[in-house]
Amino acid sequence: MKIPQLLDTIAILKPISVDRLSLMEAEYEFNSALPVGLVGTIVDIHQDKQGVDYLVEFADSDGCEFAIAYLKSNEFLTLQYELVAA
Repeated sequence: MKIPQLLDTIAILKPISVDRLSLMEAEYEFNSALPVGLVGTIVDIHQDKQGVDYLVEFADSDGCEFAIAYLKSNEFLTLQYELVAA
């Protein structure tokens, strides 16, 4: 399995609750969580003694960022666009 890198495109594997989000646009209101399958981009990687956290940006189809959240690698799947030989 590939180690997530800066600017990788990801899809979330479990709902991400609102209390874990920083909302960027007031027009986007979330009642409970970001849904499974939502696509985002890794914009920062933070590593410390507790492990690695990935700052993921979520944007709409026009490219306007509406939320960011720190995720662990088990909360998302890195998307691939090409077949990579093992």
